[in-house]
Amino acid sequence: MPAVDSRLANIAQLRSIATPIAEYRTMPFGVPEFDQRLASGGLRAGALHEATAHSCSLVDDAAVTLFLCGIAAREAAISAGPVLWASCRSDLYAPALSQAGLSSAAVIHAQPRDDAELLAVVEDAIRDGTPAAIVAEAEKVSMVASRRLQLAAADADLPVLLLRRRRRRDHDPFGEPSAAWTRWRIASAPSERLGVAGVGRPRWTVELVRQRGGEAFSLIVEGSDETGRLRVPAALGHRTAETAGTVRHAAA
Repeated sequence: MPAVDSRLANIAQLRSIATPIAEYRTMPFGVPEFDQRLASGGLRAGALHEATAHSCSLVDDAAVTLFLCGIAAREAAISAGPVLWASCRSDLYAPALSQAGLSSAAVIHAQPRDDAELLAVVEDAIRDGTPAAIVAEAEKVSMVASRRLQLAAADADLPVLLLRRRRRRDHDPFGEPSAAWTRWRIASAPSERLGVAGVGRPRWTVELVRQRGGEAFSLIVEGSDETGRLRVPAALGHRTAETAGTVRHAAA
């Protein structure tokens, strides 16, 4: 009997090793329609998350920028730390970031020469541990590079938000493999008509193309407010999630 008990104990131990329980800090959106569909009730904090614009249009580009800005702003408010924003371009509009919850005083800007230097800057910042979150804009990110960022982010328990830019009009950044924990595709959507022309909270179509441990989905939301939070339009209510449904074709 002792030998049998010992074998059973060994089997139980092997099973526990084969199926570890995921324990990590999460960043909830604070929107039930989002958090209930995310595998951990929110974004994993120590992870690489990628987002790209649905098209090359300026409005879609602004939408994906502000989407990531809102996530970074919420994390910065909780940890009271700065956000590193790394980009090879110099076209960030500070007032727009502030309207999405990220004041200019809370942002450290880095403008490397190319994507290779940008990725090196991001890795150094992760290991340094000073930023509350990192937002990086890049065109070329290999699978190896994404894996390095994912491992470094997990080790530091620090969110790395990577805005994948298109290299050309017909290029889909999500056609390339990545080790990112989640991948998002953002597009502008028609806003609600109000009594005053040009005034209103923008709406976005937010598509979670892939997440580890969960399914893809798509929602229409109102853009980030001054605290970086999204909101499901009241006029659409729960019907937003139902009509958007689950994304059938997800990129690898």
